Amino acid sequence: MLKRRTWLSALMVSAVAALALPVHAAEEAPDALVKRISGEVMAAVKADPAIQAGDVNRIIALVDGKIMPSVNFARMTSSAVGRYWRQATPEQQKQLQDQFKTLLVRTYAGALGEVKDQTVSFRPLRARPEDVEVVVRSEVRGRGEPIQLDYRLEKTPNGWKIYDLNVLGVWLVETYRTQFAQEISAKGIDGLIATLAQRNKSNTAKAG
Repeated sequence: MLKRRTWLSALMVSAVAALALPVHAAEEAPDALVKRISGEVMAAVKADPAIQAGDVNRIIALVDGKIMPSVNFARMTSSAVGRYWRQATPEQQKQLQDQFKTLLVRTYAGALGEVKDQTVSFRPLRARPEDVEVVVRSEVRGRGEPIQLDYRLEKTPNGWKIYDLNVLGVWLVETYRTQFAQEISAKGIDGLIATLAQRNKSNTAKAG
């Protein structure tokens, strides 16, 4: 179940985060944005033999270049660190954000190589025109039972941005908040930064 959740989390990240958005995209409704980008990203994966073959560099380039620009990483990182975020210095906050981003890119990049015959269906958006935060709900359909995939988005001056993801009823930020709190309690903020850096170094070595 954990392995399944990991690649599904990755699929969710890859499916919903956006390309470098054109100006008109800021006017799109959040569910329309998610739906459009889901199709574009999944189509790109299915059309790229290198990604399907597991080319890590190609996968990371796709994730980092086309997906991450539409994720509010500052909010995602501060939420994951929780109450300890305010205790961190500006330099520590920058390091946490950089290491967390690298961790997610490399951890979830592998999921793109697993995209084959899956399709994504969306539920009607329940939101008012004045809402600045919404939840877009969807399901991934393929082999086996449909998988719940939800996305939390916020409206920013640059359009809608994703700041949390849900797979099988588990929100990504909450999961990391628990892990990070345990690490900080044991080793402090610098200890968490060191742990993330070591994990990223190990992931890079495996990829090589």
